[in-house]
Amino acid sequence: MTGSITAVRNSSLQHKFKINIPMNTTVTNWEVANLNALMLALNEVQLALQQQVAHVQNRSLTSPVPAVAAPSHFSHPVAPLTPPAALDQLCLEFQLSPFERAILLLCVGMELDATFPLLCAEAQGDMQKPYPTFALALATFNTKHWSAIAPHQPLRHWQLIEVGPGSTLTLSPLRIDERVLHYLLGEPLLDRRLLGMVRPIADNAHFAELFQSSHQAIADQLAAHLRPAPRSSSGIQLCGQETLTKWAIAAHTCTQLGQTLYRMSAHALPTTIEDLNHWMILWEREARLTQSILLIDYDDLSATNGAKAEAIAQLLDQMHVPWILAIPERCHLPHCPMMTLTVPDLTIEEQRQLWQQLLETVCHPTRLSWNGQIDQLVSQFNLDWSAIQSACLNAQSQLQHQLGDRPIDTATLQQTLWSICRHQARPRLDDLAQSIPATAHWDDLVLPKSQKAILHEIEVHIRHRATVYHRWGFATKGARGLGISALFFGASGTGKTMAAEVLATALQLDLYRIDLSAVVSKYIGETEKNLRRIFDAAETGGAILLFDEADAIFGKRSEVKDSHDRHANIEVSYLLQRMEAYQGLAILTTNLKDALDQAFMRRIRFVVRFPFPDAEQRREIWRRVFPQEIPMALDMTQAVKKLAQLNVAGGNIRCIALNAAFRAAQLNQPIAMEHLLHATRSEYMKLERTLTEAEIKGWVD
Repeated sequence: MTGSITAVRNSSLQHKFKINIPMNTTVTNWEVANLNALMLALNEVQLALQQQVAHVQNRSLTSPVPAVAAPSHFSHPVAPLTPPAALDQLCLEFQLSPFERAILLLCVGMELDATFPLLCAEAQGDMQKPYPTFALALATFNTKHWSAIAPHQPLRHWQLIEVGPGSTLTLSPLRIDERVLHYLLGEPLLDRRLLGMVRPIADNAHFAELFQSSHQAIADQLAAHLRPAPRSSSGIQLCGQETLTKWAIAAHTCTQLGQTLYRMSAHALPTTIEDLNHWMILWEREARLTQSILLIDYDDLSATNGAKAEAIAQLLDQMHVPWILAIPERCHLPHCPMMTLTVPDLTIEEQRQLWQQLLETVCHPTRLSWNGQIDQLVSQFNLDWSAIQSACLNAQSQLQHQLGDRPIDTATLQQTLWSICRHQARPRLDDLAQSIPATAHWDDLVLPKSQKAILHEIEVHIRHRATVYHRWGFATKGARGLGISALFFGASGTGKTMAAEVLATALQLDLYRIDLSAVVSKYIGETEKNLRRIFDAAETGGAILLFDEADAIFGKRSEVKDSHDRHANIEVSYLLQRMEAYQGLAILTTNLKDALDQAFMRRIRFVVRFPFPDAEQRREIWRRVFPQEIPMALDMTQAVKKLAQLNVAGGNIRCIALNAAFRAAQLNQPIAMEHLLHATRSEYMKLERTLTEAEIKGWVD
């Protein structure tokens, strides 16, 4: 209320309310009319009490209480109540009978009128009982019924009144709940027992910025599900990775419905049955009184917290008011019917507009010519509003520190933003896959020209997909087939992983190796769930995913003979779909190309064969394997001709060079052919191969 209401205990109902109006504030007609309606109702109860006192004292009531007029503090007329008075709304919401309404008013009178204690004592014929009791209500009101005092009936179930200690239930003192009293007086106060656990979420300007046009469809579905049944359990699971976006959609929807949105973290939920039931009654009562909707934030709760998950499942199953569960991924709650809505990522155009808007506000690059640089960021990094804002603010801070008052050029700003966006995407993937530091360059890769040409073509597709997909409209033809995938096949050590590193270095992207042992699960559905987490996390930054030894998971689909075969094929189909939709680069490596399903081969855009290196390629690898800083005791021009006689792949060459360097370091000598020979013999033993005299001919005297 805009005016502060205080109850003054005197003998006249007409003057028991005083409204102190501070300067420059007003009190609405509804507030005045609501108080007047409450006083009229209390007048009826007081009259009934006086009649009961007369009956107890065996006399007739000679001077009934006069009707209550509108308070004289207001000269303007009181308009009809729209919405209805708080008392009428409460009785309707909780389906109170006339007798239950009278009991409630009896307790209200105790708080607001100084004459009620004496009347209660006289009406019960016992001056030691200056308080309401069930026995007093049964004796005073004609609409009495015994069921009103049952624990499952509204007065006690919804804790509208409190039953104090006493010798019997009917003689125990009754008191109105404090939150209910404030509600009847029109005071918008949250129950103090809910403070700190639930907080209102207002549809403010910040949320207005977060709410994009692509979210409107979700908000419309949310509103359609919440609107028809305000008193029933309307459960909605709102899925998505961005927490604030889900809050913004829910707040926008509740504003449209004229309802209040409250948020509660799943961490705050009690886990014991008694505490949970008590909290649930308090919240459901609050929701009914104020037409509020609860958003339970499940984003910050660990999936391993079984007690909290069980408490949430019980809460959602038993609560009979609307609720929204904000959660990163869809979950199944048995016996809890609910609608699932997934918040879509921002569209390319929405991300582009946000980048332009925030960069102009934060970095002021209006004098810069972007030349499609924003398109490069948008095509590579799938970021939400908060991430884009954070990137712009971080870029501004870094550039101010680096450049001071010097002007910012486009290339520097682009490079800074690119680095920040990569860094933002890493935390989600670091827990799911192994990061591979990419240090290799094109000069480090020894391959035939045709294979290198295909790798360069992969780089071109990644760099220019913004132009082809979005500017030239290929993305409007459908999302299928837009994912860029490559198959690297060849014997071990032929450079497949190094080629992935080269692409990651050239494109300035992160490279992650997928641990298949952590992905594949014997439990049905778990493999798809693990892969979904990886792909979803990678989408944010468009990282390069390296499925090493991919034939273990991308193998040929088997003929369906049992349920295990059927679900294994479902996993393969799911992978096909995700690879086609993944906006980054997915690289599959295998030693056995024939082990791959032909369905995969049709969907893989690039296939690169990594041949076993011939003598000339082995000489080139040997030339590049040693760092310039390493001390050498041999003529490398002649040495590489001898070393190239070894019939081994590039990976084995690197192992031999590394082991020879450790051997020389141990002896405190520069690297010589003796050290390389020792390392070669060790490598051949590891490979279980025989080192022939022809391979080491002329190495040592």
